Amino acid sequence: MPFIVIVFVFLQKILMLMDRRIFLLPLILLLFAVAGCTTHYSIQSVSRSRVLIDSRYDGMISREAVAYLAPYKEKVDSVMSPLMGVSARDMDKRRPESEISNLLSDILVWGAQGYGEQPDFGVYNIGGIRAALRRGDVTYGDINDIAPFENKIAFVTLTGEKVLELFAQIARRGGEGVSHGVELKITSSGELISARLNGNEINPQADYRAVTLDYIVQGNDGMTAFRDGTNLVSPQRDEDNSRFIIMNYFQAMHAQGKEVDAQVEGRIVVCDLNNNE
Repeated sequence: MPFIVIVFVFLQKILMLMDRRIFLLPLILLLFAVAGCTTHYSIQSVSRSRVLIDSRYDGMISREAVAYLAPYKEKVDSVMSPLMGVSARDMDKRRPESEISNLLSDILVWGAQGYGEQPDFGVYNIGGIRAALRRGDVTYGDINDIAPFENKIAFVTLTGEKVLELFAQIARRGGEGVSHGVELKITSSGELISARLNGNEINPQADYRAVTLDYIVQGNDGMTAFRDGTNLVSPQRDEDNSRFIIMNYFQAMHAQGKEVDAQVEGRIVVCDLNNNE
């Protein structure tokens, strides 16, 4: 744009010395021509980084800000602070298998009883786990951080052929949350070597009932095999949200005096093709 300004000023000087009526039209045409030749910018790449905001960036406490936020903090704390249960260990997500992804997949299977369902296995997408679980007291806010989306529980029937296709898709993603009883062997390059369910090979001709999230049953996160399922049950009430089912589980365990626990147990194992053991 600076070039256009320079041209405009130059021509303006000329007009001051000559007949404006003669040069008015050429001036307008020239300005349009110059404007049409300006450079257009486009985004070539986007990058991001995470900056942890802590006391290193703000060691000064503003009393005015604290006072202003106090009533809002009190309201938020009253909602987020109620105790749901106790975690026996720190749990964070990772592939191919992690404690928290195992836990959440098992919780979906546990929650199925409230819907009169008896699923053969559960799947919880690792991308949907948005926070880690820390050892000790677990509050409403902690679970809300883990499952902040409006994803609802969903049930669907898959043929054994589609189950194998699903497990192959999970292998290509390097692993997802799967429930107890699922045993997958995969390669580091994302190939499915073998798949068993409750100790048995998958029968391509049999039907299997799965529990997952409505977001996943739509074929998202690369698990498109779910789209070919039948007998879909996908309730959409607020209480069907995954975070409330997780809260119900923590509260049930707490009422029994139990800490919530989960371990990596070999549900998804990365193997060398030359050594499957």
